[in-house]
Amino acid sequence: MINNRIKYKQSRFYQYVKTHQKFAPLLFFIGGFVWDSLTLGRIDRFYDIVILCTYMTLLTVSIYIYNLVDGDKWKNTLFRKYEAYLPLAIQFFLGGLTSAYVIYFSRSVSLSKTASFFLILLFLLFANEFFKKRVSNKYLQFGAYYFVNFTFLSFFIPVILKEMSTDIFLISGVISLVSTFTLIILVYRNSYSTRVEMVKWKMIGLIFSIYLLINGFYYFRLIPPVPLALDKGVVAHNISIKNGDYSVSYEVDNWYIFWRDHKIDFNRNVNKPVYIFTSIFAPTDLKKKIYHQWKWYNPETEEWQNLDKIGFEITGGRDNGYRGYSYKNNVIDGEWKVEVITEEDLVLGVVDFNIKTNNVTGNYKTINRNF
Repeated sequence: MINNRIKYKQSRFYQYVKTHQKFAPLLFFIGGFVWDSLTLGRIDRFYDIVILCTYMTLLTVSIYIYNLVDGDKWKNTLFRKYEAYLPLAIQFFLGGLTSAYVIYFSRSVSLSKTASFFLILLFLLFANEFFKKRVSNKYLQFGAYYFVNFTFLSFFIPVILKEMSTDIFLISGVISLVSTFTLIILVYRNSYSTRVEMVKWKMIGLIFSIYLLINGFYYFRLIPPVPLALDKGVVAHNISIKNGDYSVSYEVDNWYIFWRDHKIDFNRNVNKPVYIFTSIFAPTDLKKKIYHQWKWYNPETEEWQNLDKIGFEITGGRDNGYRGYSYKNNVIDGEWKVEVITEEDLVLGVVDFNIKTNNVTGNYKTINRNF
């Protein structure tokens, strides 16, 4: 056993890892992002569920072993032999989980509504870049673990139950608290170094702070209600349905406006309605009531004025989202937006546009696209 360990430490692979250990964790972290981008697609797909459950399980095991491997009972074991790779495993599984969340949340058309989530992911990325003495930091380890654990359960539980609500989101947070504190207690009881390095009240305060932060983001609509996501949102001149396809006629913006399909300045014809087309992704068999909340900006009061609220029920399962639309005849020029919301008034996304009425029919460029 000792000879094998000596040979291993003299190997070129071990020396390469040792020499480049400053950059290796970042590469493993990014590797998780790249791998998931190439393989993951739908949160309710069996493959995706298996991968996410595997990542979450292996991340838990890696953190547990990493914190206990320096104990005497781990001498002459396989874990002690490969202990140098445990931080890399933690980095990879963190990268894999966070990249999966980016993929699922990026399906929302309203990037501004998910900006806070992406900032958290960026924080995790940069925190892992400064690797030396960071992955051994108990607060960083368990803080990052709780974040990905909470986010995982906020996806996983609605998919399994085929139901989503604010209550389920809150339950996900409570389950993540229990499971995270269980891991911390197990590590604390069995790891002398953890008992020396970790202050219990600081760890408890950190985990509860992250819990309150994520719930605050959710309450103030800074995180879309997962696992639903607004896939498309378009302001259109006309919508027709034929053979199961939605034919949508709308104006396109300049080529460099890549984050929006439609042109924000809507040239409306006199006495013609304005249509809003949306497609909403939802897991298979999940049913939910969705609303189009039409709003007009009143320049006199300088406030958004709620007008029509048009609802319809969606059923999950379609790759490109459940399609639906609403329209309004009595509109005036000015700034408009349609919020796509749930029964709990949680915002899936927003379709912004400015209406300008024309007296001449067809003096603008439109395209017809089937959804």
